[in-house]
Amino acid sequence: MDFALPADLVAYLAELDAFIEAEIRPMEQADDNIRFFDHRREHARTDWDNHGLPRPEWEALLGQAREAADRAGHLRFAWPEEYGGRGGSNLWLAVIREHLAAKGLGLHNDLQNEHSIVGNNPFVMMLKEFATPDQFARDGAAVRDGSMRTAFGLTEPEHGSDATFMETRGVPEVRDGVPGWRIDGEKMWTTGMHVATHVLVFARTSGADGDASGITCFVVPANAPGVRIEEWLWTFNMPTDHPRVSFTNVWVPEDSYWGEVGRGLGLGQSFVHQNRIRQAASSLGATVYCIEESVKYARARKPFGKPLSDNQAIQWPLVELATQAEMLRLLIRKTAWEMDNMPHKQVERTISDKVSMCNYWANRLVCEAADRAMQVHGGIGYSRHKPFEHIYRHHRRYRITEGAEEIQMRKVAAFLFGYMGPRKGQFIPDASPAGPA
Repeated sequence: MDFALPADLVAYLAELDAFIEAEIRPMEQADDNIRFFDHRREHARTDWDNHGLPRPEWEALLGQAREAADRAGHLRFAWPEEYGGRGGSNLWLAVIREHLAAKGLGLHNDLQNEHSIVGNNPFVMMLKEFATPDQFARDGAAVRDGSMRTAFGLTEPEHGSDATFMETRGVPEVRDGVPGWRIDGEKMWTTGMHVATHVLVFARTSGADGDASGITCFVVPANAPGVRIEEWLWTFNMPTDHPRVSFTNVWVPEDSYWGEVGRGLGLGQSFVHQNRIRQAASSLGATVYCIEESVKYARARKPFGKPLSDNQAIQWPLVELATQAEMLRLLIRKTAWEMDNMPHKQVERTISDKVSMCNYWANRLVCEAADRAMQVHGGIGYSRHKPFEHIYRHHRRYRITEGAEEIQMRKVAAFLFGYMGPRKGQFIPDASPAGPA
């Protein structure tokens, strides 16, 4: 058993570091772009008079960084080689995401809107694993070259974690002699609709509330008649690109879906499993950053004539965080390695409990680490002149998105107690009477 990182992965981390210093840092410092990262960041990023959406100049800077990363061969690192990527594994990506997040706030990796020089595009794997040959021929090139930008419409105003109880419906309907589907319903938190060309709309096409089958993943043009952004939802973490979207009498041709009719929930699970393990790694990296910054500050700060770090009240909370970070790192890397060593669709059936463990614990831990960093730094830690409040606000949402931590703990419990997963049926109750006759 060898826990050492492969030499080629270590070399790639060094390559990323060199790229950041050579191309990304200068971009970050030019033309007062630092305003997007210093104490002015929330105001600089947010167009308060345009529904709280990201300012165009902020998104333009992110696009400039992504273009540079793409030219250097980093942005599509995780994509399959046949799609122009480098075939990066889940394990490698977990290590990379932790490494980048541990550097702190910057243009290299700002996950407020899922930006990174090593991109996370779960739609690519969804398309590869679930699309039929005809669907891939239709949409594959557009997804790969970025001309098709998809938003994700799963959650609804009255249904979040209970996704199989969704009220959005897809009904077969012929219009002008052409077979198709009429879609009616509403979706919440449909992130990125202001720039999306299409939205993946999960709708029930058969079955009853609670059924995992009977849900179809429709590919709907964002500008289709009947698609309407009802409101932009302002959040704890601004700017916002998270709208409530209504679909009223929206019609799409018969083949406007990914995967199979009635089997769309698998695509949603593919999406969240990829995101969960990568979020966990990013949260771990941000945790490490908060710990390290607190240690450095405590060593340098000398209230009452001695280093703050001399006090056990400062040491012990950071010791606990550091211990948990070490244990979490091993679980994330082991889980990512297991994901790499099984078919993509098997993850849900076999180790989705481990993915959930990584995600809910990492997202909780980073919030504790950011809070502790504020406390160690005192007043300046609470200010926006330090990045801890930004880290807290961003990562706090991860305890809700991609499955609230309670839902993920529910998944872990289902695997642990044998209600689903590899242990299903292991604990069949004994039908004999309890105790002596």
